[in-house]
Amino acid sequence: MGIKNKLLEIRLRMGYKNAKDFAKLIGISSSTYSLIENNRKSVNLENAFLISEKLNMKIEDIWYKEN
Repeated sequence: MGIKNKLLEIRLRMGYKNAKDFAKLIGISSSTYSLIENNRKSVNLENAFLISEKLNMKIEDIWYKEN
């Protein structure tokens, strides 16, 4: 059980094949973004809000609790 994200799905749906460009869009380094997208790094609440605002999405539409 843990918190997972849908960033890969969102990135591809938005037409970003390149994770580096998507990371730039949301304002983080590409290496940090890669770790977050692959659920190897958690995001604090403040950064979750910043990312959700950049994507114009609700936090719960990006992150979810895995059972």
